[in-house]
Amino acid sequence: MPFISLWKRREDLSIDSLPANGMTYLAPLLVQMLFITLLVTSCTTSTPTRPQTINLAHRHTVQTTTMLGHTLAYLDEGQGPPIILLHGFGGSMWQWEHQQEALAKDHRVITPDMLGSGLSDKPDIDYSPTFLLNAFTEFMDNLGIPQATLVGNSMGAALAIGMALTHPERVSKLVLISGFPAKIAESIASSSYKRFIDSRPPIWLARIGLWLTGRWATKRILSEIIHDPTLVTPIVIERSYQNRKASDFLPPLYSQIEHIPDWEKDFGPRLKDITQPTFIIWGDQDRVFPSAVGHTMHDTIPHSMFFQVSNSGHIPQWERPEIVNPALLQFFNQNH
Repeated sequence: MPFISLWKRREDLSIDSLPANGMTYLAPLLVQMLFITLLVTSCTTSTPTRPQTINLAHRHTVQTTTMLGHTLAYLDEGQGPPIILLHGFGGSMWQWEHQQEALAKDHRVITPDMLGSGLSDKPDIDYSPTFLLNAFTEFMDNLGIPQATLVGNSMGAALAIGMALTHPERVSKLVLISGFPAKIAESIASSSYKRFIDSRPPIWLARIGLWLTGRWATKRILSEIIHDPTLVTPIVIERSYQNRKASDFLPPLYSQIEHIPDWEKDFGPRLKDITQPTFIIWGDQDRVFPSAVGHTMHDTIPHSMFFQVSNSGHIPQWERPEIVNPALLQFFNQNH
């Protein structure tokens, strides 16, 4: 039986996005090519056939369903109140590897690779907020889930927020990890991330860029979003370097970026209208969205709690699961 091998916490990584600060390049064009190259080195794959199992911290069976005519891969573990874990921009289900066993003891834990990412289909279509919300609603329907707690990291938090506001009856509780603020572009701290958002190279040039960077640049990029340097191991670097050839999600990636203003316009001003109990989690060393951004969201969203994770960057659930998991379980089990 084929499977994807994913080394444990300190040996592998699935990332949301890979901004780069403090790097020195020869020309602005190379900066853009390098950035998009390494952005897509998150733990995604372009294998010709979808594997039947995937090894996270433990081996899991990969399941699939069809949404709006496209195949979506997901994990489904445990029994109890449903929790859906939503990865962020350029990420995949792998970034939740340390939550699978911990949360599935008393809950049904569903972890999808959203369309355009990971093991799911990557159609070259318009990834607008409307499309993503419709697709996710169909996903919940396919799995027979009328209502769930949504846990979103970075741009996954945008989808969670969109569901809470557009389909409030489908969301019982909300967990927002490192995102998604009302004024996204203004909130980004990384200058390279801002340049990438504002002036991306054309896709054909980005594809060429996939072949022009090496392991040294991969390490610099990973070090931008991971606070603990001991987690940026040679295996992390090598796997990310090899996976940069997975260029089939460049069109979905670009489309999602183009629709950031729509998320800002349609949902940013409505954060104050969220009615669900909300738990906001932020790494105190986040270089993408600084912790002050999380505090602002906490001040804006009613019925929200704020939890800052020490010594952690943009994906605290992966970097500090020993802190994040107990906090999540306590929130899930509270009566609100």
